[in-house]
Amino acid sequence: MSQDNTKTLLVTGATGFIGSYIVEEALSQGYEVWAAVRSTSSRQWLSDPRIHFINLNLSDRLQMAEAFRQVCQETGGVGFRYVVHAAGATKCANADDFHTINAVGTHNLALALIDSAMPLERFVFVSSLSVMGPIHEDYPYTDITDEDTPCPNTAYGRSKLEAEGYLESLAGQLPYIILRPTGVYGPRERDYFLMAKSIKGHTDFSVGYRPQDLTFIYVADMVQAVMLALTNGQTGHKYFLSDGHVYSSRTFSDLIHDELGRPWLLRIKAPLWVLRVVTTVGEYYGRLTGKVSALNADKYHIMRQRNWRCDIGAAQRELGYTPRYGLAAGVKLSIKWYKDNGWL
Repeated sequence: MSQDNTKTLLVTGATGFIGSYIVEEALSQGYEVWAAVRSTSSRQWLSDPRIHFINLNLSDRLQMAEAFRQVCQETGGVGFRYVVHAAGATKCANADDFHTINAVGTHNLALALIDSAMPLERFVFVSSLSVMGPIHEDYPYTDITDEDTPCPNTAYGRSKLEAEGYLESLAGQLPYIILRPTGVYGPRERDYFLMAKSIKGHTDFSVGYRPQDLTFIYVADMVQAVMLALTNGQTGHKYFLSDGHVYSSRTFSDLIHDELGRPWLLRIKAPLWVLRVVTTVGEYYGRLTGKVSALNADKYHIMRQRNWRCDIGAAQRELGYTPRYGLAAGVKLSIKWYKDNGWL
């Protein structure tokens, strides 16, 4: 049985890229970890015997509330002291699914925790820099800050912003903190991996002729921020996260190219209208087949956006967040992992 001082933590999205690393780090820090899964979830990265599993359906508030009451009963009233909500969809065949999964799912989870009288000390929501949309797009670009008004231009970004709004509506009932990371990469990640796969296949594709400022965060730094947010920071605050540096649009591909031994490479830079045509076709194909396509309307808006700078000062001051991995170090570790595990 758990004791009153046990650090009990629920992680949603635990089977995913970021979530699986959160589980590993939480175990190493002495947390008693509960991983939210579905019956169809792969547990490839969750083999540690110390992990407790709980089946949760984010679309069913009543099911989750009952599951939480059961946990409270089994743990003598301790329940979960901490929750990290890292579950969510980044790609959907139907744009409406973003709303259902990311926004409504977050609302249901929060309400179920409240319904079950869970003795929470902190609820950490993994949101995204995408909630801000294209801001300060006149060159030279400046950092996006929490004083800027969000104007997301993707279904994904809008759903994350809506989820944030649901949490804000529960202020006083749920001790939440919101993290807004830029693009997270690292071992096990599949979207940025496609660029490495393409470069290994001798093609580097980019779009747009205006300068583009990019930001990244290595998964270990992302996890560091999540763990700090469990005990640090101010309830109700939102924190931007990156590695603290700004990169040109070509830096990432150049670093991958170097780590792959600099194979011969065809670099293709296309105008935005070409991307618009390709993503429109991809979107139409996805709707016809019901299959998720990486080439969709969201992808167009993401690649079109020129400014991904963000101010991480608040995270550094209030969370104690200190980025440890610049892009060169992170890419080196990622490519090594992809090679060692037969992905490349």
